[in-house]
Amino acid sequence: MTQQPSYAEHHPGAGAAPAVRGTNVMAILSLVFAFIFSPAGIVLGHIAKKQIRQTGEQGNGLATAGLILSYVFTVLGVIWFLLVLFAINNSGTTA
Repeated sequence: MTQQPSYAEHHPGAGAAPAVRGTNVMAILSLVFAFIFSPAGIVLGHIAKKQIRQTGEQGNGLATAGLILSYVFTVLGVIWFLLVLFAINNSGTTA
């Protein structure tokens, strides 16, 4: 009785799992820092995007989300700062 050859024997590489690349750490940090200190989230997001292009790691969506949120929170922070500054400037006593 002869044994049938397996699928992997007829198709080389069929049994090997594809190499899985991990998620880029900078992309994760970009998203986290968007909520903690948004200017750092911007820097980390741009670094992550560059590393992802070079290494093929996962996390491009995380880096993009981190960048968008970081830019939005930075703009909102600047607007808030300017409004507070304007309010303080105009709260003086009049003669």
